[in-house]
Amino acid sequence: MLSKIVKIFQISDLRNRILFVLGAFAVFRFMANIPMPGFDAERMRELFEQFQMFQFADLLVGGTLDQFSIVMLGLGPYITAVIVIQLLTLVWPALKKMQSEEGDAGRQKVNQYGRMLTVPFALGQTFGMLTLFQNQGVLPALDIMEIITILSVITAGTVFLMWIGELITEKGIGNGVSLMIFAGIISSVPANIGQVIRDITFNPDMVPMYILFLLLAIPIIASVVHVNEARRNIPVSYARRVRGRKIYGGASTYLPLTLNPAGVIPIIFAMSLVVIPSMLVGFLVGVEGIVGSIAQSVSLFLDNTLVYGGLIFVLVCLFTYFYTAVTFDPKTISENLQKMGGFVPGIRPGKSTANHISYILNRVLLVGALFLATVAVLPMAISGLTDVGAFGFLIGGASLIIIVSVVLETIRQINAQLQMREYETI
Repeated sequence: MLSKIVKIFQISDLRNRILFVLGAFAVFRFMANIPMPGFDAERMRELFEQFQMFQFADLLVGGTLDQFSIVMLGLGPYITAVIVIQLLTLVWPALKKMQSEEGDAGRQKVNQYGRMLTVPFALGQTFGMLTLFQNQGVLPALDIMEIITILSVITAGTVFLMWIGELITEKGIGNGVSLMIFAGIISSVPANIGQVIRDITFNPDMVPMYILFLLLAIPIIASVVHVNEARRNIPVSYARRVRGRKIYGGASTYLPLTLNPAGVIPIIFAMSLVVIPSMLVGFLVGVEGIVGSIAQSVSLFLDNTLVYGGLIFVLVCLFTYFYTAVTFDPKTISENLQKMGGFVPGIRPGKSTANHISYILNRVLLVGALFLATVAVLPMAISGLTDVGAFGFLIGGASLIIIVSVVLETIRQINAQLQMREYETI
């Protein structure tokens, strides 16, 4: 391992790429610690303790929301815009044709639409946050010029982070957006270390709890790595084609189906669907009359850990199937195989191949959905069992899946760069 690290920094191009990524991380964290003026930090802390939605959103944007920083939205609007464009390609024939038939130029146009859509999303989310924070006493009453200034600065911060993410993709290692989210999640490590030291120093009885936490975290991380790398390979053969004196095809390969093709998206959707109603109910609890009584009853129902965890579990399973159905079309895969002269041995091309792929996908997806739902609710279960608040991203949830995916992909990218350099020296 040490020899590989030395080899990485001996290669100037690879060293420069890694240093560029680290420099981009430094710029991101510097901006994340520049707060907008005028907000009540104590009231913000109370609001985050009261509503889980803010804690979840703050985790995904890298701890910038609770500080009301100039990049408080992180890359959230850009990610939302990309998901919306991705869904629109399924219902908008012109957009689908542009992405699938026009090659790299078409994909660049679709990506540009995602960048353009980021701006109105950032403006809308910022305005919603300002209104919410004003109603909750986090911000004082603002005049129109102050609102315009804050909208402009925070939207510009989101666009700037989007630009940095694309620069990392172009000049660094791996996917820039994923790496920026990863940097935001692990930015809490120093604070978590400080919390562990304080807990152990002032309350030695927490030592067994931290040991139990570590013993539970290790197999969880290992299982997430295993499932993230798991594949179900469908054998594919290609018919031989003779053109002149040359013979093409005749090779055998595999169509890999990942165990978790939807990634972290189902957890984000499920958390949003459950937490937003919980937050709205929390705002209505103090209202007098029947509305307040209903809100109080719903709040008590949602505050039950078993109910909340059960809803998250079921919704993650459902969204895993939904998102995979939206983004993965067995019929299109079958048609592409047939165009390239490929076929699944023992299965007729066309509709039969599509049905065969769907059958295998549904069986694989059941395991993936159940595992993803389990990972989503693990933080609630383990936090209640160990009463440990630090390093929550190591015991499950969207953060752990993001960390594992980014680390594994970055390792693959670095290994590919090293192998390429070895081939060049031969």
